[in-house]
Amino acid sequence: MAQNRYRVLVVEDEGNILSFMATMLEAKDYQVLTARTAAEGMLLFRSHNPDLMILDLGLPDGDGLDVVKAVRETSSAPILILSARMGENDKVQALDLGANDYITKPFSTAELLARVRAALRNRGNANGSDSAPSDTLTIGNLSINYDSRRIFARGEEVKLTQTEYNILVLLAENRGKVLTYSSIIKAIWGATDDGSIKKLQVNMSNIRRKLHGDLMHRYIHNELGVGYRMLDENEQY
Repeated sequence: MAQNRYRVLVVEDEGNILSFMATMLEAKDYQVLTARTAAEGMLLFRSHNPDLMILDLGLPDGDGLDVVKAVRETSSAPILILSARMGENDKVQALDLGANDYITKPFSTAELLARVRAALRNRGNANGSDSAPSDTLTIGNLSINYDSRRIFARGEEVKLTQTEYNILVLLAENRGKVLTYSSIIKAIWGATDDGSIKKLQVNMSNIRRKLHGDLMHRYIHNELGVGYRMLDENEQY
């Protein structure tokens, strides 16, 4: 087993997919643990304390959503859902239960590895292993100055409203993670109503216009029907 400091647990009942992912991750020097059932996955999680879990939802002995719930009772380790379920409700439920990201099958190797790297970087930042300036956050060509509450793109200031600024900061501080519409709305406005999603979409449209469409697309990905995700610099599409 490779001597990488990151240990990844893959819970997937399809043997060919499980073998492929294990080989792919080991080629990148991750330590890989594999399980084909929910029970085996939870046993390995509790005994090995992995840095990241990649989890299928359709398992032979239970629903992967129950695994997400069980993990979140004791751990904040990133959970990346990899599933054939494409319904918006499945994605939203998984994310609201505590999953960090959701990828639908079939998937590209490059995208999966990029999201694994993003989840692990974000865990490192949350644990304080990576230091960052206290007053400035820089992501590629975007720079956020907390003290002055100002945004710069390609060195030029972008004039945002306070709400637009708050949304962009929320996404930036959770970069690499999908934030559902409801979680963004609650964080920004504190409550939801029938017009909340439309209000969020209007603000996102304004941010897109002010950043210019190409720059917005490079940094913020719209998970249709689910929410938004700020991309890490190394995984811009």
